Amino acid sequence: MSTKHSKAAGKFLENKGLAAWHDETLWMVRAKRDKVSKEVPEWEHLRDMASAIKMYSNSHLEQLLMEFEKNALANGAHVYWAKDADEYCSIVYNILNGHQVKHFIKSKSMLAEECGLNEFLENKGIEVVESDLGERILQLMHKRPSHIVLPAIHVKKEEIGELFVREMGTEPGNNDQTYLTHAARKNLRRKFIEAEAAMTGANFAVASTGECVVCTNEGNADMGTSQPKLQITAFGMEKIVPDRDALGVFTRLLARSGTGQPITTYTSHYRKPRKGGELHIIIVDNGRSRILADKEHIKALNCLRCGACMNTCPVYRRSGGYSYTYFIPGPIGINLGMLKSPLHYYDNVSACSLCHSCQNVCPAKVDLADQIYHWRQQLHTLGVASSSKKLMSGGMKFLMSRPALFNFALKNAPIVNSLPRGMIYNDLNDWGKEREIPEFAKESFNEMWKKNKVK
Repeated sequence: MSTKHSKAAGKFLENKGLAAWHDETLWMVRAKRDKVSKEVPEWEHLRDMASAIKMYSNSHLEQLLMEFEKNALANGAHVYWAKDADEYCSIVYNILNGHQVKHFIKSKSMLAEECGLNEFLENKGIEVVESDLGERILQLMHKRPSHIVLPAIHVKKEEIGELFVREMGTEPGNNDQTYLTHAARKNLRRKFIEAEAAMTGANFAVASTGECVVCTNEGNADMGTSQPKLQITAFGMEKIVPDRDALGVFTRLLARSGTGQPITTYTSHYRKPRKGGELHIIIVDNGRSRILADKEHIKALNCLRCGACMNTCPVYRRSGGYSYTYFIPGPIGINLGMLKSPLHYYDNVSACSLCHSCQNVCPAKVDLADQIYHWRQQLHTLGVASSSKKLMSGGMKFLMSRPALFNFALKNAPIVNSLPRGMIYNDLNDWGKEREIPEFAKESFNEMWKKNKVK
């Protein structure tokens, strides 16, 4: 496997204070998830229901999407279909350009991140402002999110304070969280007022009503859509759910899994355009239909984008989001990256301990660890398996298939204990960079057993 992730993780770990804080903070979110989930006696039943509803939706996708379109049109919305990222970006631009929009505000959308919408629109001369506070901080820093729910989780308040001094004229050295939040609120309020159009993603799209449901804690989606009369909502087609009964299952799971809350502060249902306004809804494929045909990985479409798998993952917590090459990090990002382009994102499959913690906490029961294991088995076929690991595995196979040779090597292994330290701990030994390697025992368990030394 590639060492690209491990090398990037090494750079992250150089800042020991940040690495420890990142690990502890995300584990605290995981602990909150555990606490609130235990308060729901039917929690595992809800997870089973969520998985079943998602699999039903995936197997009836065309029917549900057509039902959604019919109802959305009846509600007065405009509906578009985008086969890929280019078409999605072009549709958004054509809508904005047709209304002479120059100032555009949007709430958090991983779909927009996936398709490169911000850069596309900015190159066309349209100002794009992220209204989610974490996303706004990263936009001003010219960085991408490192977490799908907590995008700026890796940024300390001191960095934010310095950023706001430059961008908003705040008081130098004042890093109080309340002060910084008020400064951001004041800065964004002007952007909300200036905006000529607003965009939201959608956590869920309800087929039976033709409505899009957006879950936020900041209320920024509602702020964005309350002033402009032009609203755009876009979602990946896997976000479809059959009806509001199904929606209720997911809203009970989403916030509890992602942030340890009973429910998000705001759960907004966008069904019709506001009086005198327009609502444009874009349904995006961008490779999702291809995943539908993949029996090994179809459950990846069950993902609610709650971030629970990242909060619990020991590798993600200790390596940070930027150590992954796909724009979504963590266990779900490893799988989605491989489904997008295996030859571009195979570096990430090594970023997994196969502890299955991600699989155990996923609210929709996506088999994340099993899928990552399956991808690892494909590396040789893809032609990207590590040559050094292939050599080592071949050497171990040769040694262990020959008992006499294996026993000879085992008997003489303690010689390694007397070698100069530099021969063991060097650039060739990544494992030894952070830990001491145990010494070889003078006698193996087998030898002790034969000598009747084992009690």
